[in-house]
Amino acid sequence: MLQRLKSTVIGPLVDTLYPPRCLACGEMTEGERGLCAACWRDTHFISGEACVKCGLPLVGEASGLMDDAAAVIDGADVCDPCRRHPPGWNAGAAAVLYGGAARRVVLAFKHGDRLDMRDTLAEWMLPAGGRLLARADLIAPVPLHWRRLLRRRYNQSAELARALARRAERPVAVDLLTRRRFTTPQEGMDREARARNQAGAFAVAPRHRPRIEGRSILLIDDVLTSGATLSACAGALREGGAARVDVLVLARVAFAEFGSI
Repeated sequence: MLQRLKSTVIGPLVDTLYPPRCLACGEMTEGERGLCAACWRDTHFISGEACVKCGLPLVGEASGLMDDAAAVIDGADVCDPCRRHPPGWNAGAAAVLYGGAARRVVLAFKHGDRLDMRDTLAEWMLPAGGRLLARADLIAPVPLHWRRLLRRRYNQSAELARALARRAERPVAVDLLTRRRFTTPQEGMDREARARNQAGAFAVAPRHRPRIEGRSILLIDDVLTSGATLSACAGALREGGAARVDVLVLARVAFAEFGSI
């Protein structure tokens, strides 16, 4: 009865007082916490054939946004960057390409105190991550250092992990991993510099070690660029006894040169 009241009375009243607005540009939309028509066209959701390691769309899927290096080789389902630089995890997926309207959404969620975006963004990730969520014994986010957490007020990856865990009915441990040291912001760094920056930065919280022994862990993050951060996290989980580590991210950077995120 209460749920029906919320949907038939409270919901329309809230929409009247506070019309739904586009997550990317702020224009009014027909759907709650969605995208307007223009920003929807400017958002490249990843569907069809994609790299099984990192979620990068394979040939023809990125509408010209991919670098030539992302082309699939010999018909395989692993992209060239993952062949040349194998990531530290088993399999991965991403919901959207990091660019256009999606980039504005990610930046607002990450740096703009837009926690209200969480549930919609988790819904974006569900189709891409279905098979990964289904085999996950435990879901965990990439952690923030406490200094960065104080500045942002929340860990956007932890919020996505919680939302996805509820939808997939899987256990979640937002404090499974800890950051042992503060790392330098990675904007402008190349792949090698990013790997050096993240080396040894993560560890499994001692009280959670029994939970990961021989288990399949799904790591959640907002953006996958070079994969250095997620590989460092995966390495820490394997050292802690995890049998398998997969990754699911909101957005995948598809350019050879990494922009500001």
